[in-house]
Amino acid sequence: MSAPHCELCEAAPLTEWYYSDEECWIAECESCFVPMVVWRHHDPAPDDVTKQRLWARLETVMAERFSFEHYIDDNLRSIPDHYHAHARRRFRF
Repeated sequence: MSAPHCELCEAAPLTEWYYSDEECWIAECESCFVPMVVWRHHDPAPDDVTKQRLWARLETVMAERFSFEHYIDDNLRSIPDHYHAHARRRFRF
């Protein structure tokens, strides 16, 4: 299920892609330059089982390709109607 004029549904490869399957894709966010997982369904609220699967795929990419500490941020700020989650750097002071 996709929506016209949704850049996440369009899934244009504008940045580096790390993973893609029929459920999601993971790429560098063009706004904040961290990896993000994008659900291929135009819906802001996956069920908990789906969300855990998406997060697990993002965690796998993070373990395989990145060494920075991170946390998963799924606050839908600039695109509130399509579920996605970022692996944001965790800074220690």
